[in-house]
Amino acid sequence: MALVSLAELATLTQGQRLGGLDVGTKTIGIAVADTLRLTATPVDTIRRGKFRDDVPKLQAIITQRGIAGWIIGLPVSLDGTEGSRCQGVRQFQQNLDAVLPLPMAFWDERLSTAAVERMMVEADMTRKRRAELVDKLAAAYILQGALDRLRYQP
Repeated sequence: MALVSLAELATLTQGQRLGGLDVGTKTIGIAVADTLRLTATPVDTIRRGKFRDDVPKLQAIITQRGIAGWIIGLPVSLDGTEGSRCQGVRQFQQNLDAVLPLPMAFWDERLSTAAVERMMVEADMTRKRRAELVDKLAAAYILQGALDRLRYQP
């Protein structure tokens, strides 16, 4: 399934779970929405290796959690331009689509990691604990933003 708009993704996967991905160079944060699409829950962080090694881990999560589509965070620059990080995420999406074809949509993730980091600092988490959680919490933050947009779409 190809890349679709957020509204199309919601229509194609109505009543099914959506997953959220925060794709980084070293890790992939993963979150899952409930079937009512009210809440995003952080699930896991995958340490990235070669793409072919990441695929079985993602397939297992798709199967275990019943994910029918993905919201993928797109790391757009603050000025709205797309740099090399965006190109890497777009390439990841194309590679993922070739082996695990589910409908996917991008969500602007500007400042998501910073917001999650700030929240964890305010919660007085240690640096070690923050490092363990940041990627999957960022994925949940990204997914929650998309879910909220879907719920309040005019």
